[in-house]
Amino acid sequence: MPRLFVALTAAASGAVLFMAAPAPACAQAPAFAQAPDQPNGWRPLDPASVFRPLEGDPRNPGRFRRAAAIRQDGPSRFGEIPVYGNPPASGAGSSGFDSTNALRRKTRAAVRRKPGVSLPVPPPPGVVPAPAVASVPTRPSAEAPRRGAAAIPVPGVTLVPAIVTPSRRRIVIEQDPFAAVGVRAGDFALFPAIELTGGYDSNPTHLPGGRASSLLIVAPELRVRSDWERHALNADIRTSYTAYSQTFMTDPPGAPASLDRPSVDARVNGRVDITGHNRLDTEGRLLVGTDNPGSPNIQAGLKRLPIVTTLGGTLGYTQSFNRLEISARGLVDRSAYQESSLTDGTTSSNDDRNFNQYGGALRGNYELTPGVKPFVEAGADSRVHDLAFDRHGEQRDSNGIYAKVGTTFEFTRKLTGEASVGYLTRHYKDPGLTDLGGATLDASLIYAATPLTIVTAAARSTVNEVVLPGVSGDLARDYSLQVDHAFRRWLIGTARLGFGTDDYVGLERIDHRWFASMALTYKLTRDMQLKAEIRRDWLNSSVPGVDYVANQFLLGVRLQR
Repeated sequence: MPRLFVALTAAASGAVLFMAAPAPACAQAPAFAQAPDQPNGWRPLDPASVFRPLEGDPRNPGRFRRAAAIRQDGPSRFGEIPVYGNPPASGAGSSGFDSTNALRRKTRAAVRRKPGVSLPVPPPPGVVPAPAVASVPTRPSAEAPRRGAAAIPVPGVTLVPAIVTPSRRRIVIEQDPFAAVGVRAGDFALFPAIELTGGYDSNPTHLPGGRASSLLIVAPELRVRSDWERHALNADIRTSYTAYSQTFMTDPPGAPASLDRPSVDARVNGRVDITGHNRLDTEGRLLVGTDNPGSPNIQAGLKRLPIVTTLGGTLGYTQSFNRLEISARGLVDRSAYQESSLTDGTTSSNDDRNFNQYGGALRGNYELTPGVKPFVEAGADSRVHDLAFDRHGEQRDSNGIYAKVGTTFEFTRKLTGEASVGYLTRHYKDPGLTDLGGATLDASLIYAATPLTIVTAAARSTVNEVVLPGVSGDLARDYSLQVDHAFRRWLIGTARLGFGTDDYVGLERIDHRWFASMALTYKLTRDMQLKAEIRRDWLNSSVPGVDYVANQFLLGVRLQR
């Protein structure tokens, strides 16, 4: 045993001395590790790096690097537990083939961040993140990214990392939550409605000393709107019937026995888009009404007011030349009066009041800006009566000419509509009738002062036929101003003020008409509304004995769909 122990000790000592001795030239490092750098600064590639896992894009492999760019110092591995062997798929790169066939976890999509806001990078597992430091965005500098802003840390202020939430769909707020929804019928939307109004009128005859009476108004209506990609067909039909409880029987003198009367205003408008630069415009209309109470055209001893019916149509063509637009239209109307029923049981013909009207107009407008289109319009018409001579032996046929200039408005939806000024003249066939002429003002403007207040202004100039002997006609001008204010979305207040004149050419008579009203609309639901109105009408005339004042108090309900 002692001999064996000595032998083993000697063998171990020799092995230690052998390992400590200098290595021969053949046992030193390979020649590529000690090869000097080439003159161009490149060093041969280490063969061991060839067998490293492939990283990056295989289509864009790594290139030789300069010797100065290779770091000689690496991370310290002191204290790490050695791992022996090669785990599965250790040779696969980030974009190579994985032999384990394991599913890879998809990376989260990049989060869109606002300029000037930086999100923290999640820390490695087991590492407690340091508290966030507030930052104040500054102006982008040359060193800072162009889409973001440099941040200046503020010591002592701790902020929670920003949480980016996905954007939500914007809620659309209806302009009128109580508007009618309508009824769908194919490509058309129908909006039916009816109003029932009851009230009191202090002077429905519009004559001096007129008696008061209660009244009832039934007013059905229908709106039709087409929903086509090209062309359009719309209709607006408004009707009403006014009934009075009082029978007047010529009290006051000159008043009809009954003032009950119907009213119809039906218009159908169509548009045919031929191309993007020209179109056809059509309109069919039906108007039913009577002479206004207090009018000088009303005969004495009438049992009821005679009804007049007007049926007509318009056909127009519009051609666009870039910003210039030229339109031409022609019209034809037929007005017929019902026979007058008298209180004595007889009737009186009104055939001398029946006439046909033919006319045409030419209009050109230029789009000065997207919201302003100045225009010039000129037109002419001819009125031909069924009888050559009326009840007073006068020839009522006439020819009229008018011209006007104006513009349309559309300023960011604040002011919309049209306004124009012009002049008209009408020449009568009878030499004893004076030619009629005068300045005109026509306007229809809507001004949205605030989201709660809307102002509407209107003006109109017309020439009406009369049956007074020696009187050519009535040049009527009407102006009105209306203000609607929403105290709540369901409570609307309305104030109206109007003024009008009737100039009877050939008779020294000018009537000045006024009206003022206050109304309140309470919208219960989309289908039901309550209405209340107080109105005052009065007339001041240059002829004595025709001035009057009338007050109305109305309360009604509107049903719509």
